[in-house]
Amino acid sequence: MTRLERRHLRNGLLFCLPWLIGFSVFLLYPLVASAYYSMCDYSVLLDPVFVGLDNYRQMLSDPLFGKSLWNTAYYAMFSVGLGLVISLSLAMLLNVRLRGIAWYRTALYLPTLMPVVAASVLWAWMYNGESGILNSLLAKVGIEGPNWLADPSWAKFAMVLMTVWGVGNAMVIYLAGLQDVPVQLQEAAVIDGANWLQRLRHVTIPMISPVIYFNLIMGIIGSLQVFTRAYIMTGATGEPERSTLFYVLRLHNVAFQDLRMGYACAMAWVLFLIILALTLVLTRVSRKWVHYER
Repeated sequence: MTRLERRHLRNGLLFCLPWLIGFSVFLLYPLVASAYYSMCDYSVLLDPVFVGLDNYRQMLSDPLFGKSLWNTAYYAMFSVGLGLVISLSLAMLLNVRLRGIAWYRTALYLPTLMPVVAASVLWAWMYNGESGILNSLLAKVGIEGPNWLADPSWAKFAMVLMTVWGVGNAMVIYLAGLQDVPVQLQEAAVIDGANWLQRLRHVTIPMISPVIYFNLIMGIIGSLQVFTRAYIMTGATGEPERSTLFYVLRLHNVAFQDLRMGYACAMAWVLFLIILALTLVLTRVSRKWVHYER
């Protein structure tokens, strides 16, 4: 290397140094440390003791691990599915040229700006079995509403409904995708005699399939890490009957209540592997239904 090239290399490394330090301290080191601690009996207060794969084996016989995994899978399946359908439907309704449409878009997006803690407190009050607004509205049409957060049969679905209420982010992304669909394709489909449903199936959906794929991946990642809503609305134990004991909530309890940091790190790595596997599977399957412009 010439003297000038060495100087350019040095300057480039100096410019990258803040990022490299941040990456090493806040991402690389925690990853390596958690991988090591996941194979240790570590309680924070004492030095870690290496135990190999015992923490991972213990998960197989831990009933709360299986319970939390099932609760999270149920929540993810319904929240992601309903969220995709409702957010896409709202985006299509808002993808029109109408006077005052910006106000409707803003109104539907506003719930996503509310802090999660405030929204959780609000929905906990709305879900109150005796004086909640939801049951009051149901009573007006002659329906006796359930005790949402105190009934194991309804608690998880109540969490799903609250999540669907905040689909504004996905809606805005869908709206941007819909506005990029070429008008010429829609007009050509109309000329060929395609009705609204046929245009949706053969023109709109294929053209926004990358957006659907993105929202699907982000929805799965977010739903598998649900924590705040359940912690605030149903407590750390996930009552009633641990029906809202989601995976990350269980991980939190193991780490900060039981002080079993080694086992908690193992749970974190299992969650990472689950998310990685789902992402890889969806990415592979997406080759058949996601279409990119060439």
